[in-house]
Amino acid sequence: MTRKSFSLVLAVLMAISILAAAPASAGGGGDREVIRRGNCSGRTDWKYKVKRDDGRLEAEYEVDQNRSGDRWRVTLRHDGNRYFRGTRVTRGRSGSFDIERKVANHRGVDRFRARARNLRTGEVCRGRVSF
Repeated sequence: MTRKSFSLVLAVLMAISILAAAPASAGGGGDREVIRRGNCSGRTDWKYKVKRDDGRLEAEYEVDQNRSGDRWRVTLRHDGNRYFRGTRVTRGRSGSFDIERKVANHRGVDRFRARARNLRTGEVCRGRVSF
């Protein structure tokens, strides 16, 4: 192996190690973020995102059905405790809604669960994420 080849390999290995050490988050400051996605019982999709925010956790649950105007009954839980219950209406061209709340960061693994039911069609979305 030539000196030039060796230098190139070394530079690539260093770049890989730097990228591997970088946090896997969309935000700055080294905050971690976990995103889970899934399908509902029909053609609708859900997304559940949890990240750290000023010593708390920010949880965002989104339902996207591509139909505007449908009402959904939603329940969100954190470590078994309900932190949101209510109805939301899909809006905009995307026909979606989202719910964003900040909750306490419990010791150990935080477990989030969501259940949403379309009041017109009966379609059900269930989502889980652990942080």
